[in-house]
Amino acid sequence: MTPAVAAAPAAAPFTTPPGHLPAEIVCPSCEAPLHGVAERLQDALRTSESRFRAAFADAGIGMALVDADDCIIEANPALGAMVGRDVSELVRMHIHAFIDPEESARRLYLELVSGERERLRLEKRLRHRDGGTVWTNITVSLIRDGEGRPLCTLAMVEDVSEQRRLGDRLQYQSMHDPLTRLPNRACFFERLAAACDAADDGRRRVGLCYVDLDGFAAVNDTLGHHVGDRLLVAVAARLRERFTGGGRLVARLGGDEFALLVPDSEGGDQLTGLAEELLRVLEEPFEVSGHRLAVTASVGVVERPVRGTTPTELVKDADATLYWSKADGRARWTLYDPDRGAHQMTRQLLATALRPALERGEFAVEFQPLVGLEEGRVHGAEALVRWRHPRFGTLSPDRFIPLAEETGAIVPLGKWVLEESCRQARRWLEEFPAAEVFVSVNLAVRQVWDSDVVADVAGVLERTGLPPRLLQLELTESAVMGPAGRPLQALQALAEMGVRIAIDDFGTGYSNLAYLSRLPVHALKLDGSFVEGFRDPGGDRREADEKIVTAMVRLAHALGLSVTAEGVENAAQAERLRATGCDTAQGWYFARPGPPHRVARMLREGPRAAGGALPGRAGPGGPA
Repeated sequence: MTPAVAAAPAAAPFTTPPGHLPAEIVCPSCEAPLHGVAERLQDALRTSESRFRAAFADAGIGMALVDADDCIIEANPALGAMVGRDVSELVRMHIHAFIDPEESARRLYLELVSGERERLRLEKRLRHRDGGTVWTNITVSLIRDGEGRPLCTLAMVEDVSEQRRLGDRLQYQSMHDPLTRLPNRACFFERLAAACDAADDGRRRVGLCYVDLDGFAAVNDTLGHHVGDRLLVAVAARLRERFTGGGRLVARLGGDEFALLVPDSEGGDQLTGLAEELLRVLEEPFEVSGHRLAVTASVGVVERPVRGTTPTELVKDADATLYWSKADGRARWTLYDPDRGAHQMTRQLLATALRPALERGEFAVEFQPLVGLEEGRVHGAEALVRWRHPRFGTLSPDRFIPLAEETGAIVPLGKWVLEESCRQARRWLEEFPAAEVFVSVNLAVRQVWDSDVVADVAGVLERTGLPPRLLQLELTESAVMGPAGRPLQALQALAEMGVRIAIDDFGTGYSNLAYLSRLPVHALKLDGSFVEGFRDPGGDRREADEKIVTAMVRLAHALGLSVTAEGVENAAQAERLRATGCDTAQGWYFARPGPPHRVARMLREGPRAAGGALPGRAGPGGPA
């Protein structure tokens, strides 16, 4: 039996049984008859019964009494309307004809009719006559007789179909994107968590494709957001049509980013095949608001066993892989590579540790001398910062300077390097006043934009007591020769202060020597790629590089600029560079970067001891 059924007497429930009240009522103390009391009680009972019957019939909720055989013996019009039947049809109808029985409900009902509980409440589906379903809240109450024994059960049925439909709509809205009607981010993560938490025999795998449209912002900017929205709807429709089914889920995660979840992956080949198909599907032009739009996408692919992974790890790796696809040129898919992921993790760790490392004093400055090619004298030294990382050891600038520029940590780091370098140059000046050794410090463009570099340099020179002529600041060619504005103004102010300006890695960017004549530049540092050709004892490359370097040196000298060559590794290179007229050079042939006392030793020993060899004499080799 179900909770909606209850035992009831065979007679109609609202009829007072004959003889229920005695014909005459006597006083319990003196046994004298109380005339008319019985009649008045009978009238009151009939009045109460009439009122209850009227309330039963006119109630806005369904009400029913059911006998011990699970048949309805009394029902009101509200219940009949709820299931599409007349009251006369409901009487003597088996309750299971429109209420679905359940095992849990049967247990609760048995507890009710046995007197163990007074009422029960539950949500049930009723069957409507037309085959539809009516969701109801049912409250079943036990009615006892005068001696407290279970007598009958009254079921009150409330139609909550509208509330449930509203709840279903709210649930749908909370799990679906309102624009594209695809499952949204919340639904995606719920399904992903279910896929990872499902029973696993060790062989289950899960796959994920993260999809991002390339250049979507340009559609919004040029055609308007209304066209962009319609494009997203068209993309979503195509993805839904081509890739849903078989347990797969296509979701919109936000903006122009979509995801394809494969809960039961068959392996990496399946996922990369889906990624390839995704690219082909999206490359088919879209007709949107009178525009024919061609779309490409970048896809990050992750596929692995369910065991040993979590939704957070999957999404993190898929997001990183999507970033790799963008960085590798877009319009492609990239499969997650654990080695590349480890490198990315290390990179992130270094990026977040940069500023604290500076506060902990983990950075050091090494110096590589710049030697005159004609006389072998030390003219200056380039400051090269090193990170003494407690976990990864000594890191060269190429490992962390790009990160510092991305995060903005280059500003405090650059100030620290500048001050340490100028302080050391002041010590050399005090020990070797006649040498006039300058220090060359690299300056990042972000230092110019994110800080008052002119004030910073002036403050450092004042605190250290270093003459401005002994400080050289190096900027890359693209930074100096790009658009005019704040960098150019800063360089002019620094040059007026007496600071030397050098262009680093010259020859790899604009190489506009005519423009150089209008810039406050004092020196050029040739990129090491030109010097590599000088290593070859013969061949077309050496001859070509010599001609290029000779031409650049002559033009630079005509503009009043000095020239420094980087990456000199042997005596032959040094001699050939000297023949071109190049002024100074640096590299392992002269000295490796090292502590400042090595530069001091070279200054004490004089020109013939520069790096242990002069141009034309054998010296230490090795990479630049």
